[in-house]
Amino acid sequence: MSNDTNEKQSVCKASLEVLEQLSKTNVGIETAFQRAEKMKPCPIGATGSCCKHCGMGPCRINTKKPLESVGICGADINTIAARNFCRMIAAGTAAHCEHSRHVAHTFLAAARGEVPGYQIKDIGKLLKVAADYGIETKSKPSDKISEELGTKILAEFGQQEGEVQFIKRAPAKRQAIWREMGVVPRGIDREIVEMMSRTHIGDDADYKNLMIQGARCSLADGWGGSMIATELQDIMFGTPIPIRTKVNLGVLKKDEVNIVVHGHDPLMAEMIATAVQDAELKKLAQVKGAKGINLVGMCCSGNEILLRRGIPLAGNFLQQELAIATGAVEAIVVDVQCIMPALGKLTECFHTKLVTTSRTVKIPGATHIEFDEHDALNIAKSIIRLAVENYPNRKQTNIPNQETELIAGFSHETINYMLGGSFRGSYRPLNDNIINGRIRGVVGVVGCNNPRVKHDYVHNTLVRELIANDILVLQTGCAAIACAKDGLLVPEAARFAGKGLAEVCEAVGMPPVLHCGACVDNSRLLIAATAMVKEGGLGDDISDLPIAGCAPEWMSEKAIAIGQYFVASGALVVFGVTWPTTGSEIFTKYLFEEYANVYKGRWAFEVDPNKMANLIIDHINKKREALGIQKTKERVLFDMEARRALQV
Repeated sequence: MSNDTNEKQSVCKASLEVLEQLSKTNVGIETAFQRAEKMKPCPIGATGSCCKHCGMGPCRINTKKPLESVGICGADINTIAARNFCRMIAAGTAAHCEHSRHVAHTFLAAARGEVPGYQIKDIGKLLKVAADYGIETKSKPSDKISEELGTKILAEFGQQEGEVQFIKRAPAKRQAIWREMGVVPRGIDREIVEMMSRTHIGDDADYKNLMIQGARCSLADGWGGSMIATELQDIMFGTPIPIRTKVNLGVLKKDEVNIVVHGHDPLMAEMIATAVQDAELKKLAQVKGAKGINLVGMCCSGNEILLRRGIPLAGNFLQQELAIATGAVEAIVVDVQCIMPALGKLTECFHTKLVTTSRTVKIPGATHIEFDEHDALNIAKSIIRLAVENYPNRKQTNIPNQETELIAGFSHETINYMLGGSFRGSYRPLNDNIINGRIRGVVGVVGCNNPRVKHDYVHNTLVRELIANDILVLQTGCAAIACAKDGLLVPEAARFAGKGLAEVCEAVGMPPVLHCGACVDNSRLLIAATAMVKEGGLGDDISDLPIAGCAPEWMSEKAIAIGQYFVASGALVVFGVTWPTTGSEIFTKYLFEEYANVYKGRWAFEVDPNKMANLIIDHINKKREALGIQKTKERVLFDMEARRALQV
């Protein structure tokens, strides 16, 4: 493969270097980049025009004449596209909420003293969340508060009636819309099950009715499972505060044992990060010829330990194979989600050990060491020992020298403190700067990588255009890693911002792009939007705010679930790469246009990052006009006569 071909695949120099090296070795090693070139997307499935939900099919709708074609059961293109879309919502919600359930079980076990190594680190947040659940905390020890909270939270997964508790955090006007539409989640698991049931053969065939449950299912994620996971992880591991570290494949070290943690569940990653400090293991590494043990992160497990411990990031989703291909990784330790099955075969070409740790994720070719929170530290040490003993098997290495500094850890609490300090923490400075025009609006740019587009290019191009137009950008997941590699997550990046945003960044000492966490932490963005509403001056609902969301390089069903709960919360959400309902013009129009009449939020689709930016900026300008803040007010110097006329 030529260097020209490689450069069409990524804008990340470290990734290009490894891809070029692989092309020279000529040993037939493939990565997602090469597989994407060979495997073209199905033109029918990509548009949502294929149904395989029963044994009579799969049924393919004629994309040239979709209104004249139906499935064997009689389902038309609108029903098929809506069912496919809703199943993506259900799958994405299930992925986040199973993660959340795992965290909740461990939280409760920690409260009962059953899982050595896990503890309550943020008492302040514990008390705050306990209050949300109506738990009396006065004169009560923290372990009892935690046990009561954990019990109530776990019950929400299986409850059949009532409402998911965190719904009450949303603005009152938004809650009223949800209740009027009948989409307030009753229980987390119930909404996923009902969504799957309603998309079964012979069930719901009305695309609008299907999307009522689609909204309720997604809200069970954003205002339920994901928010629970974020809050409990903060309580156990500490609420993130700004921390500086480095990112990209250059964080791997030539003379140390390199261990990569990859996935999304921080329970395992946190314990690996603790165990790697063990003096006995450090000594063993030296015996094996290494100077030490180097732990780095990948994807969202990496984001989790980055936020709280400052552990460097080796890269995002499309770099997991490339890290192994450097020849310098002794072990890649994975938990759940976004783990390529290709890693099993790829590690056979190198000395790297692939270690799976979850009973729900096993991969052919991997070494399975099941992680049990009840014996977490010993299991973590055994995994690290496996990596250390593998160090002498290392052969030739090719570690790119690219690494970039970043600052991460901008939780809701951090932003609140950053803008007002300990005693006057408030979103008022943010709202004021939006009202006065220094900041035009706020956009969440989140989501995955997708090899169907140039790696990191759409993220970086979009974000640079947004900040140049005075739009503050909040990020999570692989999107944040992409922009970190591009140097946008440090205060010095304010030089790329417009004059107004740069002025605010320089005054506060913050980057124009804020890393808020892993993909499950998109709930932090919901809380931030709600805080802006409650602070006042920008309307009385999330739909009034000059904000938007965007997943420029999405590929995961989780991204669809995230996008849907933001749309149902009142935001414009723009996706890139591809859109899974274009086979149905009617259903797509419903999501892109008519949905705004229902939830005051809507979907949009655009592949070009500059056009995407223009679409978002136009939306934000319209929101500013509706609020009456679009035109910058002239500063008026009052004379004495004018002052006397003032009514106070």
